[in-house]
Formats: sequence, C-alpha cells, structure tokens
Amino acid sequence: MLLRKDGTALLEKLDGQDFDFDDGWRLSGKGTWQLTDDDGGQVVRLALTGRTRVESRSPLPATDTSTPETPSTYAWSFYVDRDQHDELKLFFFYGDPDIGNTYVMTREAGS
Repeated sequence: MLLRKDGTALLEKLDGQDFDFDDGWRLSGKGTWQLTDDDGGQVVRLALTGRTRVESRSPLPATDTSTPETPSTYAWSFYVDRDQHDELKLFFFYGDPDIGNTYVMTREAGS
C-alpha cells in the first residue's frame, strides 16, 4: 500500500477486514485515503475506487460450497498506533472482531 501526500493511494494484495477476511480475496488497485480523528484516536480511511486485480489468498475450505462475491470497491479503517520503538503503525482487525486479530502494515526500508 502506498499513501501519497495528495490523498491518493495504490493498493497491492490487500485482504478484507473483519469477517470479509474469511472470504480469502486480495484486492489491488487505486484509491483514496484520509486521516480522521475518531473517538478512539486517529484512523486512516482507505477507499479502493478502481480495482485492477483480484487474487485469492488460499483455496476456500472444502466444506464451503458457496463462492463469495469479490467487491469492485471497498473501504478499510486502519487504526494508528505506535510500536515499542515509537514508530507509527497502521493496522485493522480481521476475522471475528471479538478475537482481536490484527493485520499490521509494515513500512518498506528506505520509505
């Protein structure tokens, strides 16, 4: 994921958040982003506006006979936090939100 100063974004193989993660798709394309203040802190709102590619993270379980529809647009809410080195990190929750699994973005070296 590349967030540009002008509010545009490039997404590469980004999974769905919350229960959408279980569908197994990964989206790539162009979009927009915005930093907002929420009751719980700062949140980066990321919107996929132009899908360019869809991939599958892994095959669906054999017990699942339905094929989930892959969205052509999508919106994520990334929470902003600091790690143990006081570096900013962006993350969202995936799977059942009550479990608290986090999908953490890492910064490329030299970025």
